[in-house]
Amino acid sequence: MATTLADALASSLRGDVIDAEHPEYEEARALYNAMIDKRPALIARCSDAADVASAVVFGRDNGLELAICCGGHNGAGLGSVDGGLVIDLSRMSGVEVDPEARTARVLGGTLLGEVDRATHEYGLAAPFGIISTTGVGGLTLGGGVGHLTRGLGLSIDNLLGAEVVLAGGETVRASENENADLFWALRGGGGNFGVVTEFTFRLSPVSTVVAGPTLWSLDRTQEILSWYRDFILGAPESLGGFFAFLSVPPGPPFPEHLHLQKMCGVVWCFTGSEDEAERVLAPVRALSPDLDGLMTVPLPAFQSAFDPVFPPGDQWYWRADFVDEISDEAIEAHAEHGARMPTWKSSVHMYPVDGAAARVGNDATAWSYRDAKWAQVIVGVDPDPANAEAIKQWTIDYFDALHPYSMGGAYVNFMMEEGQERVQATYRDNYDRLAAIKAKVDPDNLFHVNQNIRPSA
Repeated sequence: MATTLADALASSLRGDVIDAEHPEYEEARALYNAMIDKRPALIARCSDAADVASAVVFGRDNGLELAICCGGHNGAGLGSVDGGLVIDLSRMSGVEVDPEARTARVLGGTLLGEVDRATHEYGLAAPFGIISTTGVGGLTLGGGVGHLTRGLGLSIDNLLGAEVVLAGGETVRASENENADLFWALRGGGGNFGVVTEFTFRLSPVSTVVAGPTLWSLDRTQEILSWYRDFILGAPESLGGFFAFLSVPPGPPFPEHLHLQKMCGVVWCFTGSEDEAERVLAPVRALSPDLDGLMTVPLPAFQSAFDPVFPPGDQWYWRADFVDEISDEAIEAHAEHGARMPTWKSSVHMYPVDGAAARVGNDATAWSYRDAKWAQVIVGVDPDPANAEAIKQWTIDYFDALHPYSMGGAYVNFMMEEGQERVQATYRDNYDRLAAIKAKVDPDNLFHVNQNIRPSA
């Protein structure tokens, strides 16, 4: 039966179709997060928007659950589905930069590193995440947090338009002037409303940055985190810096005496001049970090710095929250649980989302936490499946201890499958409007393999 379906779908696509009998099936179905193992009936590797439309209609007409894979991470594994159809956009990659208009057209299967390299040629950039192998599509539709958020806003704040294949198979354009409700929903509403085959982003003049980690021993956690919570909110918006617990990677350029040592620290990214950096970062260096990794680098090099640490195929478990205040009690809990990282790849990041991102209203886009100061994520990571339970339990215990100090919802790209109440908490007062838009463009909830927004009755 699957082979019959595969042949039928393949006849309508320029791309190819993979089923369980195909020699590339195991490779094609593999997810970035190896903790999740799904076996789709079919994988449609689409070549263009017309292929995507054909695959959507085919899946709908044949009663197949649909999952959309942009070629990136998706920690929750929602880019695949057991027994259903994966619409794989990874072959639809490409970037077209207009340096005069300062815009970039980006196909839906493009990775962040591809955009960084293309825009860097013109001394331009858009704000994205922190690992260059992340998919533009998934990151953007969830909001888009990264090194440049304080100065340039979220990825969605720089999104000018999108081409979207809807549940009926039609392709529409969404922008402030076309299908404005859909455009509002796409900016933070995840993959609930259709398959985005092309994005148009505003670019800003960012080329070289002063960036890198400053790390301190764990016995200084309370001192450093107490200092950081005040410093970053008063710093120029050209300075990004996320607080982290991490273990020093066991290789260059890190000094051998620190390899695998658990530490606390901040990973900085400053977009101003080197002279300005000396002044702005002087208070950081005054705290005498055990490791000062600050240096002047091209933005794409810094954006890809974490890639070797986190290749595909590791075990991952995520938990996250939005935070508006880091209280003394929260700092004590961080100090306790951060010191218990179970594996060297496990980590905690607290991304500042104030500045430019906070000057947008909570109801201006689907992202409803413009009043948050940080997007906090706890990640248990390890290549060995034997450690899966240990990293999961540490993550949950840490989350349970810190959640009472949070705002209740989380950055949707940092969530596992955690239930409908958690999804609604993430969208707060925007949920009802999102559900109403969902009812218009996807009344049967065809696109439900995601952090699902259910269509209103």
